[in-house]
Amino acid sequence: MQKNDRSYIFLLTHTTKTKIFIRRFEVSKKLFQTGIASLILSFVILTLGFTGFINSNTFAKNAKNEIIPQTESTLTAQQSKVSANNSKAEYQTINYERPAASEDFILNSGGPEDSLKLTTAEWKAEESRLESQLSLIEKTSNPAFLPTMWAHLGEINNEFGFRHDPFGGRAYEFHAGIDIDGNSGDIVAAPANGIITNADWQGGYGNMIEIDHGNGLTTRYGHLSRIGVQIGDTVQRGQIIGLLGSTGRSTGPHLHYELRLNDKSINPRRFLPPEPNKIKALNSDK
Repeated sequence: MQKNDRSYIFLLTHTTKTKIFIRRFEVSKKLFQTGIASLILSFVILTLGFTGFINSNTFAKNAKNEIIPQTESTLTAQQSKVSANNSKAEYQTINYERPAASEDFILNSGGPEDSLKLTTAEWKAEESRLESQLSLIEKTSNPAFLPTMWAHLGEINNEFGFRHDPFGGRAYEFHAGIDIDGNSGDIVAAPANGIITNADWQGGYGNMIEIDHGNGLTTRYGHLSRIGVQIGDTVQRGQIIGLLGSTGRSTGPHLHYELRLNDKSINPRRFLPPEPNKIKALNSDK
């Protein structure tokens, strides 16, 4: 390479057995320096971008590994307090308390068209039958597929059973799950292994996810602000499936959580450990 005050001259040679070929390139000093600076800048940008990509992936992986074990350890501690007697008296399959004096009342299971009118005696017979099925499932199922973990840690503001209509319509309505308080964007996790059978907008549920845990057991998660899974996905206990919200028929941010056996509403507390003592969102440290 030769250079003068105004330009750089590059000589490229190529030889054969009989000839020598010489090519001469002349580049202005300013253009050459600009090109070198551009190459250096591009290298720095690519290096920083690659480093950021690696750090981002590492952070996401670490965040998942930190959030899920934290969830598991917290809930495992709660589960250890559950005695073998946490069954019929405390976690009744059906809530018999009702405001009406009549012996008949309505069970809403997925909408008015699915309502079943049963007498008190029929309720008790149904409860006994479902309890027998649940006991058998507990004895024969893989524990990882039983929804024994809280999908979200928060205060329970509505229990399973009859309640006043929060919208001031009918005096009372049957609430087919429990409502867990929280903030929009809080984490919602799968309480057990299973397969996603619904992940879409579902009327009053708003954004809703349904997980099939096998043996006729399914769980539902309503009013989500965001759905993080798709139909057919396989999920593991503690895996993040969505974010808490207030979509659909909702008066404010909370998680509507349902447990069903062969599409019949069951009190979710049947499998859950004691109430998490008003422990607020998993991501309270965000």
